[in-house]
Amino acid sequence: MDILIADDDTTSRLVLGLALQKLGHHVTAVVDGDAALLAWRRQLFSLLISDWMMPGLDGPALCRAIRTAECQHYTYLLLLTAHGGRTNYLEGIQAGADDFLTKPFDEELLAARLHVAERILQLHETLRREATHDRLTGVLNRAAILDHLQQALERRVREGGDIGLILVDLDHFKQINDRHGHLAGDAVLQEAARRMRMALRPYDRVGRYGGEEFLVLAPDSGSDDTRAIAERIRQAIQATPIVAGDGELIVTASLGLANARGGSFDPADLIAPADAALYRAKKGGRNRVEAELE
Repeated sequence: MDILIADDDTTSRLVLGLALQKLGHHVTAVVDGDAALLAWRRQLFSLLISDWMMPGLDGPALCRAIRTAECQHYTYLLLLTAHGGRTNYLEGIQAGADDFLTKPFDEELLAARLHVAERILQLHETLRREATHDRLTGVLNRAAILDHLQQALERRVREGGDIGLILVDLDHFKQINDRHGHLAGDAVLQEAARRMRMALRPYDRVGRYGGEEFLVLAPDSGSDDTRAIAERIRQAIQATPIVAGDGELIVTASLGLANARGGSFDPADLIAPADAALYRAKKGGRNRVEAELE
């Protein structure tokens, strides 16, 4: 795991860091709560071990700051303290801590605490993925891709930059279901989603918008870049037949694209012109890319 240590005591910080490294973890150490919060915002560590008493933000205050931050990533918080007792335990739990380790720590107990943390983090990741991803295709679900779009629009208003949006609709998908069955349709959706992911850049996002329609979010993309991404997707989907059931199917897609203009926070202001462009692509013969009208 990537673990962040916050402790103003040099000896304690070094000893704990060496023990964690010996257990196979990657460690970053800082000297107080303020530095820990800054480091966490930059990297989003899996686990934070914080001393209770520190200059600036103390351990409980650091826990509260992390728990109240808007972040889908879950960080396991472990407070390191020389103080025991019910009062401190309740205060730490109320602040958002997951567990406690008493100074001076025992290495076997530390290892046991980390095993618990790993199980909890794995559970959180499983639940997060189930809540944000489409079970059939593995891409983001509708709510999650729209949330990414909303965040991108808000970031654009603050920081500037371009945003491209692409709606992808698999051509004649109903005929695939009707002629070959829903299992074949599922196989087509899964493979088409895989090919779309392969055609995207690492920081692009794709989600299942509904049925056989997908939404692709392309940050930092002007009109030309967005069209190039859309063409890559179109070509990737039709490149080779898709194995579905006992046969192979040639699958194509129609795509409509739009780019953010003005200072709107509303995803509909970007989706609507992309949807209109998609309609023109389908009306114009399918298996093509159309952009929003200027």
